[in-house]
Amino acid sequence: MFERFKKYCKVSYEELVHKTTWPSRSELMNSAVVVLTASLCIALVVFVMDFIFQSGMELIYGVLR
Repeated sequence: MFERFKKYCKVSYEELVHKTTWPSRSELMNSAVVVLTASLCIALVVFVMDFIFQSGMELIYGVLR
């Protein structure tokens, strides 16, 4: 069992070091900007939908507060 674990660790290390392609700093920064922008857009859409639904419920049921 220990030999299988040792082999697994060796194969994982070889794959990590030799087969994995790591992004450059500029690619990483661009990806981070895309994720941040998408997250903000989704948050804005959810905020607008929540505001619309809340306004609709207040019209239907009166002031909820």
